[in-house]
Amino acid sequence: MTTQLPLTPDYDAWPVEAELERVSFTPRLVTVRWSDGRESRYHSIWLRENAADETTVNPATRERILDLSSLPGWPEIEGAEIDAAGALWVTFAPEDRRLRFHPGWLRAHDYDNAGDPEAPLVPVTLWHGGPGECPDSLDASGLLDTEPAGEAEEAILAPALESVLGKGLVRLRGLPTEPGSLEAIARRIGPVRPTNFGLLFDVKAKPDPDSNAYTSIALPPHTDLPTREYHPGLQMLHCLENSVEGGQAVMLDGFAVAEALRQRDPDAFATLTRVRWCYANTARTTDYVWYSPMIRLDERGELLEVRIADFLRGPLQAPFEEVEPAYEALMTLQRMLCEPDFAIRFTYQPGDLVIFDNRRLLHARDAFEGTSGHRWLQGCYMERDEIRSRYRMVQRARRRRRLTTTV
Repeated sequence: MTTQLPLTPDYDAWPVEAELERVSFTPRLVTVRWSDGRESRYHSIWLRENAADETTVNPATRERILDLSSLPGWPEIEGAEIDAAGALWVTFAPEDRRLRFHPGWLRAHDYDNAGDPEAPLVPVTLWHGGPGECPDSLDASGLLDTEPAGEAEEAILAPALESVLGKGLVRLRGLPTEPGSLEAIARRIGPVRPTNFGLLFDVKAKPDPDSNAYTSIALPPHTDLPTREYHPGLQMLHCLENSVEGGQAVMLDGFAVAEALRQRDPDAFATLTRVRWCYANTARTTDYVWYSPMIRLDERGELLEVRIADFLRGPLQAPFEEVEPAYEALMTLQRMLCEPDFAIRFTYQPGDLVIFDNRRLLHARDAFEGTSGHRWLQGCYMERDEIRSRYRMVQRARRRRRLTTTV
């Protein structure tokens, strides 16, 4: 008699939060009833494709090897039962193959009763700034002393990841100030994305700058590298030195500004979601150009990204009748970006690291007096995918520990 639950078609851990109590079937449908009263229906073809046996997935990689079109016919159900371990057995025709399904995995992937499968991992919270407001801030002083992927690292990273996923921004404090330590910190989350500015880039005034960021002048609210087809999803800025007068950092929630624009001036909002602006970085040795709306929505009308950087916009190449409405909408947005209630202002301290969503957050900087001291930040980029992947791994580790403690 089988008493162990079967493998799942992935590497995750799926607690059994409700047990299978009853099962019935038709040729193309399995219906189960759970111990908490829920009823779930699964199509036969869906079950066949998502089995965990060696004819469906490679056991070494858990990647699918089954080609549905190679089956002798549409998978149909010849039998279904619940075994002593609480797993679901299903017999498929015309293969005459009996396959076993993990109840925790089935429950977690119950598409018959699912909410939005594309819902964000952490609820998105729009925020405003104003005097006295500051980023979510966490003590990360022991991060590099922790074992990668261990519980101690997770205790620091989990709330940081949640802040970035939910609010688009977090500030870690107490980190090392050695040049280059940013790479080791960043790799605790995921791979770093190199650009024409390098894997890591130094943000400080220098004699022959190839970006306004490498001067002491003020920078208006902007996203970085909007000139790219996929501008980086995340940015990290790590303070190594800061003894200058001025140079306060400014952060705004671009999504909150966009939503406020949608409410105040729907026509301007619609224009900025429609007109494709030219973003250009025609430097001495590179020439990056991309066209995109300033505000992008996903298929459901939800905010996906903003591309705002006045100093990286090329000449507008819109249809003739769109030019004046586009500039009217742009100036409305520019005025809103100057409203102090949208902004968080703070001064970097050595050892501070700010992580933010570069497709959502706008960052800016006050001018500083370059001869009054030294201001040196190191930065890097990575993709939104990396922080989502890392957060899922944290959640997976939590589920595994919960399973271990309940067994």
